[in-house]
Amino acid sequence: MNAFPLLMLVAGSAAVAGLARRTPVPAPLLLVTVGLVASYVPGVPDYALDPHVVLPLILPPLLHTAALESSYLDLRANLRPVILLSIGYVLFATAAVGLTAYALVPGLPLTAALVLGAVVAPPDAVAATAIARRVGLPSKITTILQGESLVNDATAITAFKVALAAAVGEGASWAGGLGEFALAAVGGIGVGLALMVPLHWLRLRLKEPLLQNTMSLLIPFVAYALAEELHASGVLAVVVVGLYLGHRSWQVDFATRLQEAAVWKMVAFVLESVVFALIGLQLRRVVSDLEPFGLGEALWYAAVVLATVIVSRFVWVFPTTYLPLRLGSAGDGKRTPWTHPFVVSWAGMRGVVSLAVAFSIPPTVHDGGPFPALNLVLFLTFTTVIGTLVGQGLTLPLLIRKLGLRGTDAQKENLIEAQAQSEASRAAETRLRELLEDPANRLPQPLEDRLRTVLERRRNAVWERLGAVNPETGESADETYRRLAGEMIDAERSVFVELRDARRIDDEMLRTLLRRLDLEEAAAYRESEAD
Repeated sequence: MNAFPLLMLVAGSAAVAGLARRTPVPAPLLLVTVGLVASYVPGVPDYALDPHVVLPLILPPLLHTAALESSYLDLRANLRPVILLSIGYVLFATAAVGLTAYALVPGLPLTAALVLGAVVAPPDAVAATAIARRVGLPSKITTILQGESLVNDATAITAFKVALAAAVGEGASWAGGLGEFALAAVGGIGVGLALMVPLHWLRLRLKEPLLQNTMSLLIPFVAYALAEELHASGVLAVVVVGLYLGHRSWQVDFATRLQEAAVWKMVAFVLESVVFALIGLQLRRVVSDLEPFGLGEALWYAAVVLATVIVSRFVWVFPTTYLPLRLGSAGDGKRTPWTHPFVVSWAGMRGVVSLAVAFSIPPTVHDGGPFPALNLVLFLTFTTVIGTLVGQGLTLPLLIRKLGLRGTDAQKENLIEAQAQSEASRAAETRLRELLEDPANRLPQPLEDRLRTVLERRRNAVWERLGAVNPETGESADETYRRLAGEMIDAERSVFVELRDARRIDDEMLRTLLRRLDLEEAAAYRESEAD
């Protein structure tokens, strides 16, 4: 097997994603665009999007990362809109797109049209939240979009299986389909609930951070595979486990948390980059054979399906936002500004799950005949994904600015953080005083003073971010402190390297000394950062 094409895909995707960080264009959009262009460059391999790789090997870690970073408490507070979008909207979009395609495309069976509807129904688990964070949406909207994307794949995949069984002639009924949907949902949640506590218990018993993080990497694949083996929803199992572990992450030791955050950030970066590049690279494949439909005819169908996908989200979101208010069943009784559901409606970008599921459609049905209009279904899926990613993704930041939506006030966030840190510091100071009263904990005075100095520094760091800016450097006191600490550590690092080069210390000692400096520099940096 030639690994060079895979290496080029990963390296090229990472390079484009890195370039996107230096531009105002969100990384998913730039990756898709570059992939579209590269698909027609001579010599570029035919990168097939294999559903047997995407669904069990790429989707679980992406969902797990998103779940770890989600707030269980925020999701619970917004449970109604999340459920209405992740379940209700997906089923509504499946029906809307399916019925539209059935009426639009001559000879397309209703069951095959509903397969298309289920394929394009779920918004992407990465694109919307990535763009939302980039442009600074209000936290409630970001939470709703993120919560929707965690669950909607499970709804769409189950709906797809039911529609596909009917389309290929396996005798599935709609009543049976509802039963299968309920079984998959309950089973997936059940598997997640059964795994989350034992997995967390095991993580706490593994004292070695390397082992803990190795286990962390395996968890999403284990949860997904076990649930799918039991014919339950692997997506829901991964999400439930990820939400629980993220909510309980404070119980894991600091070394594991630091390593885990870095590892999962790198994994998510690589996988997300590859996934969006793969989407663009499918262009040549999906337009190669559209017979018996001409390209112009297929583009007309694509435009109608894309419009249906976009409009159906507005048709669903606005009534489900305001009807509960009319009926008196909204959570806090506050009226939601119309701009919020408008942005939620527009932030419905589709992604890799839609394409992966579409490519999993078998080419033949139960009686041996071809699946109806399979190439057209693939083409319509691709154009819907590209149309929403590029069209909605590029205009979403402009829309947010035009509507005057603002993210969280940084000054207000710093103030809340400072108040929380003050309360925690008072508790730490009280605990230190209690400990030092015990003769067994006596320390030389300089070391006692150092403990108090570190505590005081941590307490003051956030307040200093709220302070005045140095007119000469444009820095806050906190930023100046971080810069000076970095300069001092750089000076020490240079001396250590010179001593190694002069053979006064060996490389092993150099690595020990540099690691100590790295930890001190990281501590100085983290004291100054809200993130």
